[in-house]
Amino acid sequence: MAKITYIEHDGTEHVVDVKTGLTVMEGAVKNNIPGIDADCGGACACATCHVYVDDAWKDKTGESSAMEESMLDFAENVEPNSRLSCQIKVTDALDGLIVRMPESQH
Repeated sequence: MAKITYIEHDGTEHVVDVKTGLTVMEGAVKNNIPGIDADCGGACACATCHVYVDDAWKDKTGESSAMEESMLDFAENVEPNSRLSCQIKVTDALDGLIVRMPESQH
């Protein structure tokens, strides 16, 4: 398990335990975290699970794949720390991860 903090655009924090092996997106969906729509169910085909990875965690979450980078082109307000949460696998090393949601996923 990894404790992940999801921060909504308005600053509301949700701290939840997410099972190792799930994705950050699945952790949000299973815990009813608002702000991550996940319209495609985690297939890296919609960009509605866009998050900003806290700078301290960028190296631990890995690099974006070419597919993820191309899907981020469809997201609004992309920043250098933007990721699709469906592409971040939860490991014990991500215990304490902080991600922020953009104002809109559309």
